Amino acid sequence: MSVYLIGDVQGCYKSLQRLLDALQFDRARDRLLFVGDLVNRGPRSLQVLRWVREHDDCCVAVLGNHDVHLLAAAIGSRKPKGLDTLDQVLRAPDRQELIDWLRGRPLLHEDDDLVMVHAGLHPRWSLKKARSLAGEVESMLRGDDWAKRLAQCYRHKPAKDWHGKLEGAERLASILSVLVSIRSCTEDGDMNRKYAGRAEDVPQGYVPWFDVGEPRWAGQRIGFGHWSTLGLRVTDDYIATDTGCVWGGKLTAVRVNDGAVVQVPCADDEHIPPR
Repeated sequence: MSVYLIGDVQGCYKSLQRLLDALQFDRARDRLLFVGDLVNRGPRSLQVLRWVREHDDCCVAVLGNHDVHLLAAAIGSRKPKGLDTLDQVLRAPDRQELIDWLRGRPLLHEDDDLVMVHAGLHPRWSLKKARSLAGEVESMLRGDDWAKRLAQCYRHKPAKDWHGKLEGAERLASILSVLVSIRSCTEDGDMNRKYAGRAEDVPQGYVPWFDVGEPRWAGQRIGFGHWSTLGLRVTDDYIATDTGCVWGGKLTAVRVNDGAVVQVPCADDEHIPPR
């Protein structure tokens, strides 16, 4: 059996099908781990959601920031942005089934010796702590009052820095901010929420989250996406898989078993102009 870690699809359904063909994907034999951001920016989010949901027996997808954005848009807590392409999902006849399926996805998934999240982990979090904190948000999203509580999260800005005494919506918003948005931070874990450029050009005082010295999660191999300008990186400590498909880059799969890389170019009608 092969296990593949797949980067941010972001509504690029044709590109995903190209990648599956290149992998010679066999539902009975292979498992696919999606690092989040199944939707948005690309033109075919609805098709991507339907395909992954229909292959739930052999696929795991963690929630990314665009996936959470879709959930917030579905309850009216987030207004569409200029590059959003979520209307097709929001108007679909199976909208509610897809939204309910999506809010049941994890924020953190452990697969043998690989830990998968969308963006990264806070340097002060051990794996045990990260698992527990992710579980708090997962329980909220799966609860009967999820819409009300997610709306409360969107009304609260995440705390400038994580600390364990946070409570209520601020706490949940802050956990979410780390798991689906972190790119760089100080050695103490103070996140830079604006910078999305190259790792080599991170502003002074900040480092990529995975380069913080002696993080509490050390010893775990992390699989993630989210940082398209970081590109593909396969190391003993982490696997970065977002290679900017929707920006005209490539869609990437890394075989977790041995680190083999398979990539396909974005389909011609699925990418948007470079930033």
